[in-house]
Amino acid sequence: MQKSKDQIKVIATNRKAYHLYHIVDIYEAGIVLVGTEVKSLREGKVSFKDSYATVEKGEVLLHNLHISPYDQASRFNHDPTRTRKLLLHRGEIKRLLGKTTERGFTLVPLKIYFKGKVAKVELALAIGKKLFDRRKAIKDREVQRELRRALKERQR
Repeated sequence: MQKSKDQIKVIATNRKAYHLYHIVDIYEAGIVLVGTEVKSLREGKVSFKDSYATVEKGEVLLHNLHISPYDQASRFNHDPTRTRKLLLHRGEIKRLLGKTTERGFTLVPLKIYFKGKVAKVELALAIGKKLFDRRKAIKDREVQRELRRALKERQR
């Protein structure tokens, strides 16, 4: 049996991003990593806490993504929260630069995964939710859950 070339293996997802932001657009970006970072990613040692991306000097940079040091690397390890370069097409970078200069737009990583042998980041162009928006989303989710529960009971 032959493996698919573009097999996707999700390493981590940023579930908090969907709670804190309205997702407007999603981009797939490659990420520049060091060897020990790749090995750490394969073990799933990554955290999205407080991570975000910026467009600076025509490049997209990912800040505060915590990739834990690889245990077997000793002195050749990397800085866990270093700024990493994201690889996007020039047109996408220009579009992101235009959008992020507008008020309220932020670049947030949603997911990090391997597509074949290459590490990719799913980057979202997002607008921050207000507190009342978050409360409304939670309330709507609860209502939907109750509705499903009632329908399930009715079908018995």
